[in-house]
Amino acid sequence: MSGSLPFYQKHHRHYDRGYRNKEMASKMSQYQSSSSSSSRYFAGSSTSATSSSSSRGLKVSSHSGLEESRLSPIPKRTKPTYLAVDKENQIIGYVVPIFRGSQEFATGFSDTGESRVRDMARRDLFSSGLEMERSEQISRKQAMRESADRISLSKRIHEHEEHFKRMNEDSLMHPPEFVIKPRSHTVWEKQCVRLHCTVSGWPDPRVVWYKNNVAIDPMANPGKYKLESRYSVHSLDINRCDFDDTAQYRVSAMNSKGELSAFASIVVKRFKGEVDEFLPAPRRAITKDGPVSEYGITFQTHIVDKFGVSFGREGETMSLGCTVVIYPSLHLYQPEVQWYKDDVLLSPSKWYQMRWSGDRATLTLTHLNKEDEGLYTLRVTTKSGYETYSSYVFVRDSDAEVEGAPGAPLDVRCLDANKDYIIVTWKQPAVDGGNSIMGYFVDRCEVGTNHWIQCNDTPVKFARFPVTGLVEGRSYFFRVRAVNNSGMSHPSRVSEPVAAMDPADRARLRGTSAPWTGQIIVTEEEPAEGIVPGRPLELQVTEATKNYVVLSWKPPGEKGLEGVMYYVEKCVSGTDSWQRVNTEIPVKSPRFALFDLAEGKSYSFRVRCCNPAGVGEPSDPTEATTVGDKLDIPSAPSKVVPTRNTDTSVVVSWAASSDAKELVGYYIEGSIVGSNVWEPCNNKPVNVTRFICHGLMTGEKYVFRVRAVNAAGLSQFSPESEPVEVKAAIGGGIPHASPAPPYGISVLECVRDSMVLGWKQPSFIGGADITGYFVDYREVIDGVPEKWHEANIKAVSERAYRVSDLMENRKYQFQVRAANMAGVGIPSLASDTFLCEEWTIAVPGPPHDLQVREVRNDSLVLLWKPPVYQGRDPVNGFYIDIKEADAPEEAWRGVNNKAREKTYMKITNLKEGEVYIFRVRAQNKAGVGKTSDVTEPVSAVTKPGTKEIVVDVDDDGIISLNFECCDLTPDSKFVWSKNYEEITDPSRLTMETKGNKSKAVFNTPGEEDIGIYSCIVTHTDGASSSYDLSEEELKRLLEVSHDHKFPIIPLKSQLAVELLEKGRVRFWLQAEKISADGKVDYVFNENLISQGEKYKMNFDKSTGVIEMIMESLTPADEGTFTFQLKDGKATNQSSLVLIGNVFKELQKESEFQRKEWFRKQGPHFIEYLSYEVTPECCVVLKCKVGNVKKETSALWYKDGREIKADEHLSFTEGVLKLEIAQISKRDSGVYEVVLKDDRGKDTSTLNLTDQGFKDLMNEVFSFIANSSTPLKITSTDEGIRLYTFVNFYNDLLQVTWHYKESAIAFSDRIKSGVVGEQLWLQITEPTEKDTGKYAIEFHDGKGGLRRTVELSGQAFDDAFAEFQRLKAAAVAERGRARVAGGLPDVVTIQEGKALNLTCNISGDPVPKVTWLKNDREITSDDHCILKFESGKFASFTITAVNTSDTGKYSILVKNKYGTESGDFTLETTEGTPDLGVTSYWTDADGNVVFGPNTPKEKRKESMAKAAKMKEDKKERKSEGSEEQKNEIKVDAAAETKASDSKQTGDVKKDSADQSETSERPADTTEEPEPEAETTQPK
Repeated sequence: MSGSLPFYQKHHRHYDRGYRNKEMASKMSQYQSSSSSSSRYFAGSSTSATSSSSSRGLKVSSHSGLEESRLSPIPKRTKPTYLAVDKENQIIGYVVPIFRGSQEFATGFSDTGESRVRDMARRDLFSSGLEMERSEQISRKQAMRESADRISLSKRIHEHEEHFKRMNEDSLMHPPEFVIKPRSHTVWEKQCVRLHCTVSGWPDPRVVWYKNNVAIDPMANPGKYKLESRYSVHSLDINRCDFDDTAQYRVSAMNSKGELSAFASIVVKRFKGEVDEFLPAPRRAITKDGPVSEYGITFQTHIVDKFGVSFGREGETMSLGCTVVIYPSLHLYQPEVQWYKDDVLLSPSKWYQMRWSGDRATLTLTHLNKEDEGLYTLRVTTKSGYETYSSYVFVRDSDAEVEGAPGAPLDVRCLDANKDYIIVTWKQPAVDGGNSIMGYFVDRCEVGTNHWIQCNDTPVKFARFPVTGLVEGRSYFFRVRAVNNSGMSHPSRVSEPVAAMDPADRARLRGTSAPWTGQIIVTEEEPAEGIVPGRPLELQVTEATKNYVVLSWKPPGEKGLEGVMYYVEKCVSGTDSWQRVNTEIPVKSPRFALFDLAEGKSYSFRVRCCNPAGVGEPSDPTEATTVGDKLDIPSAPSKVVPTRNTDTSVVVSWAASSDAKELVGYYIEGSIVGSNVWEPCNNKPVNVTRFICHGLMTGEKYVFRVRAVNAAGLSQFSPESEPVEVKAAIGGGIPHASPAPPYGISVLECVRDSMVLGWKQPSFIGGADITGYFVDYREVIDGVPEKWHEANIKAVSERAYRVSDLMENRKYQFQVRAANMAGVGIPSLASDTFLCEEWTIAVPGPPHDLQVREVRNDSLVLLWKPPVYQGRDPVNGFYIDIKEADAPEEAWRGVNNKAREKTYMKITNLKEGEVYIFRVRAQNKAGVGKTSDVTEPVSAVTKPGTKEIVVDVDDDGIISLNFECCDLTPDSKFVWSKNYEEITDPSRLTMETKGNKSKAVFNTPGEEDIGIYSCIVTHTDGASSSYDLSEEELKRLLEVSHDHKFPIIPLKSQLAVELLEKGRVRFWLQAEKISADGKVDYVFNENLISQGEKYKMNFDKSTGVIEMIMESLTPADEGTFTFQLKDGKATNQSSLVLIGNVFKELQKESEFQRKEWFRKQGPHFIEYLSYEVTPECCVVLKCKVGNVKKETSALWYKDGREIKADEHLSFTEGVLKLEIAQISKRDSGVYEVVLKDDRGKDTSTLNLTDQGFKDLMNEVFSFIANSSTPLKITSTDEGIRLYTFVNFYNDLLQVTWHYKESAIAFSDRIKSGVVGEQLWLQITEPTEKDTGKYAIEFHDGKGGLRRTVELSGQAFDDAFAEFQRLKAAAVAERGRARVAGGLPDVVTIQEGKALNLTCNISGDPVPKVTWLKNDREITSDDHCILKFESGKFASFTITAVNTSDTGKYSILVKNKYGTESGDFTLETTEGTPDLGVTSYWTDADGNVVFGPNTPKEKRKESMAKAAKMKEDKKERKSEGSEEQKNEIKVDAAAETKASDSKQTGDVKKDSADQSETSERPADTTEEPEPEAETTQPK
């Protein structure tokens, strides 16, 4: 882009006034040419003028035919129509001008958005068009229409002129605004997704889409992105999403008035089983036909002129470079060059500069810091694959300003950033300057300034510190300095800038958290006014040191709490005195750091919320927290072992610190033997237990030590290692320091992309146990092997490993290396070439890892592991083959004819001195599979000094297995196994080793211990033995153990007492084992007792059960009973003390059992009377009886009165039942059932009074509560009703209505009640304050049951809208004009008589009353007097009736809610004139009751009858009031808009319907005065 104008001005032409003038001139020319060509284009021209303004974003009044009018002119006689707009220029309809007299009609004005000049030009244009149109008019009607158009247009132009006098162009502009924002999406891979938004603004905004703050260019990724913008709707289409499309997307809209952005996240998910690709990228990109070629060429990449191990100091600049040779060389072809540090991709920054010159890649470290120390890797990628090279960079501390000062801390980071504080963390330096580091100072600097401020007055030892006193919203840098007695270190490298703000705000601004975590950030609404916030939630101590304590919590769950702040309170444990910590300023974020706490004291903490409405309730307090460092300094590492590596480096390995928490890493130091000067080998902690120390002097001897570090500090140094000479390990290393190479690599299973390998243990393990194996593989293409690649980074302990990520139908070779504490050994020879193709054979694969143990002159034990490849079916057995080592292949023979399920076998009948080899085959249902690799040749010779396992039982009866080995080495260990699996569970066996002897002691010998026990001694020439502990052997050993272990007679159970049938008492015990010579003495209170009537003794020597039975207990039997046993020299005794309450309870129970036995001889209750509540809330009293017969009777009683049963009792199932259908308080009482016959009777009683009745009702209430339906919301004309239904309602049921967890205090506005099985809560005239959570609680004496409903949001809005509708309908119905009766159908009266009729009128507002005769309106005069009094009574009086008065009369009442009429017919007869007046009186409902001439008795009777009818009607109305309220459906708005004639018709129809159900008597006769004639309605 060029020029001085901003880009947004170049997209909006209205900034160029010259351009606008040209545009105006062009439009004016267009208008004139259009009007001169045809005056019939009037409508089209006018709309084109408005359309030009609409193109600039202004609102216009137009209609659908606007565009068509330009192509198809309106015919001559077509009546033009105009749009009507309101004050906000919103179209509300079409208006056709109608003229009455000289009144002008205006259609309003529309805001066209053009200047006054354009409007004036348009007015002239329209005027000329009208003149031409008027000349063509041929009728007066068309001329009038044209005149109306001219008047309307003139008025609109005038209004526009006045409007634009008050406006200028700039006031019409407004910044962009998102009408619809883009929405976040979560999609699967390979799906398409669309983000769209709607943007408004003037001038038209420019819209740009960003992905992770990088503008999206569709041309850079053809087919991937598609951008569209139509009618202010902007969209971004992403085709076939992949995992890289997971990001935060931003759409930015900008114009001259401002810029606005909206955000949306896209998360692309993968199906289960798909694996992510981590750095570094996958190995070679290989296809079926070979490496991927570009331009038909296969590239070969070589990295030469490499950088080696580099050393630098802080503050220096270092460059790392390699020359890259790519063959063939293509002009302008550039590979992808990437740099990594410790496997983390580096990006250009002020610390790192990358350069590619075409053949050399360079990485420049502009300012070295210890953070830059690590392993640097260059990776050069082409389409044919990639090559990498790595080397280590060491960074030493710069010279201290003060001698003896420590090194600078490193890796300063901001662990937690919030509104009020930021926690800064760092790593301790390796160099302390010779004096212990006293602590650290943290400095801060606001971004944009160079002013550093020290944050702590005293040094802190903990490598973590919360910085407070920050300004919210500002960003800061941090650095750390170390201090000791000598002085201060250099400051560390500054941290990345961090802003002091709420984490949610930071995430929203950065836009980084949502794509990767799936987090959706939702900003809270405006704070709710007048609401005190609730309690904070989940308060906890997240960090505690001796310098500070950090608390965190969650805001209360209510909405509208964005403005909430917090007060923190503390309390010393053991007191109740709470002290507010932040008394002046409450904190904004839900985290807080407390300082100045007394070290060693325990505190509890709690938090309160506050807002302008007040301070809320405190949270639950935390557990007592003792102030002090919770993180301990790690223990020192151990077992430091140096191993030669190169002429200048040594490999140092060590055992990790035990129980280390939050371990940061290890520092290694080295010293030349005798110098006592220690130098750091690394200045950045390493988190592994093996490190290569570079930069050593060749030929010198070094010792090493290691210490661990975490945030609490550095550990003590480990013990010094053994000295090691710095010399290349090849040819000059310690013999056999590392294991020999493994051998015998074979394939155990093969699938499409992986192979399982097996190998044999090295013949020599290097003097230390093998800790694991490393597997390498390489591809063989056309017989040429390629580079080796590591298959596993972490060592595997088993001698089998699955190598993954291979290519199907490719050939591979493998090599294996063994590792021990001394290091990793040399690799094995390359294996045979194996083809990676899936095995589909049905039989199993080969077993593997064959081992030979316990070699003797005639036997040995062979062990193996089952095949990895099972075949079509599981393996069900194994066959072992044997052959003499020098015999031909045909000499293989089977050891076992039947498949063996175990994975071991003892092979016997060997020839002494013969050399054998073995192999194993697995079998499944499909057959026998491949043979395993053969074992090494084994000679059947018992080695001198071989010992066997010996079983021993000592004097205490303890059984043990003992093994002795004479060929021990210092590293030898005894390994015990059961069934040739190492014993790791000490619950059954306890192993003890002393010198060259080992013992395995059985803890509790039993059947679980049966098996083959073996012991092998490591680091020997196969010293091993086994012992078969069979069931018979175990039994024998237990017998021996019993004889040794138990000098007394063992008892299975001690002396006990139990009750037998009929209340007899049995004393008994059981001896574990006793011989036939055993004897028993029975002693009571030290007196020997013997067999007799009172005591019955029995001694079963086969079972060891000894018992004594007594028929009953008397008070004289209280005391101590003892059984004394003697069997040879073994003795034992057991006593039982029966005194006090124990004896009394036993005697009482004995008597009870005795009585029970006699009771059960006749009819009796097996289960006594109880109750059960059915789901229908019926109470069933039931009992179960037994030993009944036909003559047995069962009688029910309540409170002593017999209950007459409706049905005969049935004993078929032995259960008696009494059902109480609807239980109430009158059912309370004492129920009793009596069973009796000639054998006796039995009684069962159930007390259902007081507490018993309460318990019963609580169970009923529980069933009622569980049957309740969920709370529902409905609306009535009075308000909103919440209700629930139950299957059965009981008057004793107690319920409580709650609002926001508080019981509701009922009033005239909020009421509750019950109708049938419906329980309801009525809220009259609800408001917004009534929104919230409502609940009904059913009380059942236990936990109760709650049904809740949320009356808020859309639910409240819908209910409130329905209430308003019903209320309006009810008001309309109540206020509608009505004639309440009083008019008879027919009135017959003599001529000359006076007629008076009165009826009740109701309605609000007061209706207008009109009287009609023969459907023509009549007015009041002297002859016909019409009155309407008090707005309630309408009277019709004819002073003297004559024949001309005959006809049909109607009364018509009308108000805004409706119209109603009443009719009667007047007939006159000839007769003598009478001066009397006939009057008809009606009751409150408008029914004719009597006239003034009615006798008094008749009047009283009629009045009484009317009163009774009124009372009955009121009762019926109250019964149906609830249903009627919900059924009122009156559309008041429709009634008010209906025509008068239609209303009258509807009212007449309603009146007719009402007359059919009217309660007034149809044959009421008016009794006239004596002088007047009688008039009777017909």
